[in-house]
Amino acid sequence: MARTPDPEAIGTLLRHVHDLLDADIARTYPDLGLPDNYRPRHSPLMRALATHGPLSIRELADAVGVTHSAASQSAAMMVRDGLLELRPGADARQRIAHLTERAQELMPAVDAEWRLVVAAMRELDDELPAPLADVLLAVLDALGRRSLRERILSAGGGGRSASDSAG
Repeated sequence: MARTPDPEAIGTLLRHVHDLLDADIARTYPDLGLPDNYRPRHSPLMRALATHGPLSIRELADAVGVTHSAASQSAAMMVRDGLLELRPGADARQRIAHLTERAQELMPAVDAEWRLVVAAMRELDDELPAPLADVLLAVLDALGRRSLRERILSAGGGGRSASDSAG
């Protein structure tokens, strides 16, 4: 029997939920005609580029709501898998992401996957005390007001430990 992560180990719990969702989404790909190397993290980027056209990595990160580092890592994976091309921008440091012809051919399957996942998540939300996305957005909002670091420091009295001071 699978063990449930410790509810106080919130990072572990979040990763566990994420891993379960991603694995189940990925298992639908053969039925939808998506390639073996396609990953759930590709869909938001593919959809953003299909909607907005070529974007810098920074713009792509902003469009999907991830860090620049996460967008860059996903883009590198997608380049390797033949889904993106990265071309120089106006600034030599800037890279502009373009969907490849192969990625454009996959867009109907990506859009179908997106619609099915949205419908499945709505069904899952019906079993939860609150819609998962609403809870996660509320967490982001609360952390934007006061970071977890600030909360940790105030829970511990707000001071630095002796070992922190010694270094």
